[in-house]
Amino acid sequence: MERTAQAGVEAAPLPEAMPRQRPGEEPVAAAGEQAVIASGAAASRALAPALAVRLRALRPGQLLPTPAGTPFTFTYAVLLTLTSLITRYAPAPLVDAFYRGSSTDVAHLVRSPLLVLSASALWVAGGIVSPYSLCFLLVLTALERRAGGLRTAGVFVFGHVCATLATEVPVGLAVLAGRLPDSALHRLDYGISFGVAASVGALSGLLGPWLRWPLLAGFGGMVLADLCTTTDPMTGAGHLISVLLGVASWPVLRRGLRPLR
Repeated sequence: MERTAQAGVEAAPLPEAMPRQRPGEEPVAAAGEQAVIASGAAASRALAPALAVRLRALRPGQLLPTPAGTPFTFTYAVLLTLTSLITRYAPAPLVDAFYRGSSTDVAHLVRSPLLVLSASALWVAGGIVSPYSLCFLLVLTALERRAGGLRTAGVFVFGHVCATLATEVPVGLAVLAGRLPDSALHRLDYGISFGVAASVGALSGLLGPWLRWPLLAGFGGMVLADLCTTTDPMTGAGHLISVLLGVASWPVLRRGLRPLR
C-alpha cells in the first residue's frame, strides 16, 4: 500500500499569516492610521469656525440687546423702560390721559393716524414685567442680530400698523352700518403686542426646522386660545394677523442674512 507520509521526513513549516516587519520598514496599517488622523485634523480645522459661531450664539450675553450689537432693540427697550416707570409712579389720572391720548381707536386714527400709531407703541400693557416685555427683549434681540436693525424695525412697524388697521377699520365700518354703538369708536387700544407677535412670526423663519415649527405652534396656539377665550376678540384677531404678517416677511428677511455675532 502506498503510504500517505514517509517516516523520517519532517513536514515543511507552514507559512506565517503575515510577513514579519523588516528593520526600518513602516507598517501599512500605521500609515493608514496616520492618513485618517491627518484627514480628521483637517476636518476639525474646517469645522472650527462654524463651531465657534455656534458657541458664541449660545452665550447668555447674546440673548439681551446691546448698544453696539442691536441698537434698534436697545434704544427701544430704553424708551419702554422710561414709559413703564411713568405708568408705575405717575398719578393714575395722568397715566389714563396718556393711554387715551395714544389709543389707536377709530376716532384717533381718523384725526391723527401717524401720531397715535407712533405713540401707542411706546406703552407696554402690564408694565415692564409683563410677558410681552420679556418676549420683546428676547425675540427682537435675536431677530436684529440675524436680520439687522433696519429689517427688524420694518417687521415690527409692519405688524403694528397693519394689524391695527386690520382690526380698527372693521370696527369703523360696523359703526357706520349700525351694528356697533358709537362708543366703539373710542375703544382703548395701545401697546407693543402686535409688533412683538409679528417679530415672533418673522424670527421663526430664520430658525432651523426643529426650532421653527415648535415656536410657531406654541405661540400660535397661545394666540388662538386667547382669541377663543378673550372678551376682546379684535385684539386676539390682531395678534393672529400679526403672526401671519411676520411669516409673510420670510422671503425678505432671508436675503443677505447677517452672520451671528
